[in-house]
Amino acid sequence: MDYISTRDSSASAYTFTDILLMGLSPDGGLFMPAVYPTISSETLSQWRELIDTKGYAALTAEVLKLFVDDIPEADLEAIAARAYRTPVFADEKIVPVTKLNDALYIAHLSEGPTAAFKDMAMQLLGELFEYELGRRGEEINILGATSGDTGSSAEYAMRGRDNIRVFMLTPAGRMTPFQQAQMFGLDDPNIFNIALDGVFDDCQDIVKEVNSDPAFKAKYSIGAVNSINWARLLAQVVYYISSYLKVTETNDELVSFSVPTGNFGDICAGHVAKQMGLPIDKLIVATNENDVLDEFFRDGDYRPRSAAETHATSSPSMDISKASNFERMIFDAVLRDGRTTADLFGNKVKQGGFSLDELGGAEVMERIRDEFGFLSGSSTHQNRVETIKRIKDEYDVLVDPHTADGIQVAQNLAGEVESPIVVLETALPVKFSDTIVEALGEAPEIPERFAGIMEADRHVTDMPNDAEKVKQFIAEAIDNTDV
Repeated sequence: MDYISTRDSSASAYTFTDILLMGLSPDGGLFMPAVYPTISSETLSQWRELIDTKGYAALTAEVLKLFVDDIPEADLEAIAARAYRTPVFADEKIVPVTKLNDALYIAHLSEGPTAAFKDMAMQLLGELFEYELGRRGEEINILGATSGDTGSSAEYAMRGRDNIRVFMLTPAGRMTPFQQAQMFGLDDPNIFNIALDGVFDDCQDIVKEVNSDPAFKAKYSIGAVNSINWARLLAQVVYYISSYLKVTETNDELVSFSVPTGNFGDICAGHVAKQMGLPIDKLIVATNENDVLDEFFRDGDYRPRSAAETHATSSPSMDISKASNFERMIFDAVLRDGRTTADLFGNKVKQGGFSLDELGGAEVMERIRDEFGFLSGSSTHQNRVETIKRIKDEYDVLVDPHTADGIQVAQNLAGEVESPIVVLETALPVKFSDTIVEALGEAPEIPERFAGIMEADRHVTDMPNDAEKVKQFIAEAIDNTDV
């Protein structure tokens, strides 16, 4: 399996382990498989039996083998088994699925150590990093940005691992108290929390700016765990497959997915699964008041907003106005034309965005809606509060505000979707207690594994929105700590 950049599809191909450690392509693009492997009906039948008999880790290993040919298969099986096990995950099924009614399901992606769907990818990524770095005798310094859950998931996956440091940028004051406690409560010598004076998009821009400095990146072995890293999307493809197998009995049944998303990574994994041949009907993009993606799928205009225009909402992990992984889908939509993708995301996005009218819009949008299956919608704070209460009253299931966005949009679009819809859960409600109290009049129960987390000391460095100062902090920290 070869990998190419979204911005130069004709360039030399890379191996999986090369792009695992690189994160972002040197030309600023994102890595994609040169071709998508195909899932046949026969393969689905084998996987249906496999997940029933051997579980989620075994399915993961089989999916990895389709994309990774430079790690021995036995090692991939061992890596997957270490990543997806109890008690790292609270449920032995790893991703259990709840049926609300014949038309609506919830795939529970929050059974991991930080109670967020990001654990699904990060736990695998931690194992892959440690394996490959040990094999090469190298170290990596991970630079990431988080709007809430990515940071804690990355830090819990990487804490204490050999040859790895983590530098995580967070938007100061923009995460919930529980999310801050999870991250800032860690006191591991290889973990560095940075609270940036800005919003998530500012944090993400600094990550990209640092990665665009090849000399600094090479000198300090900078890598990525944000969803720009292809290995994360690969890990997420697996739970689309497992959820499909859990809600169907035969391989000719279609299933749709409603995905709360701001950075487009979670639903981009669904796009990959559909391109591989998983019988997905519709991929529903659920946004909050930061509805840049919804605007695109409705009218074909992609207009990222400034930090000042990005709303702080009660589903903060979606408070994003520049969707990094959106580039991967557009790359496929323009038939993998790297030059066009480079112009769109390297130039036009910086100038305010682009319209599909510039690309022969009708044909490209038809491909996105009909062939790729994308639909979209948005919801408000009041929608979230009402949905949380309604789902609790009707089904005795408590959901977090992001998952409520997904349910709200799924139900709004139910008339346009003939297949059952699986809503991908984002996090446990305990991470967003204030909104739960508003919806139900009482706080969610804190799972026993998180007892005492709010009382822990905090370990975080406040910094201005300045890439050079962040680079200076990283350099000094690397020079002064061993891993």
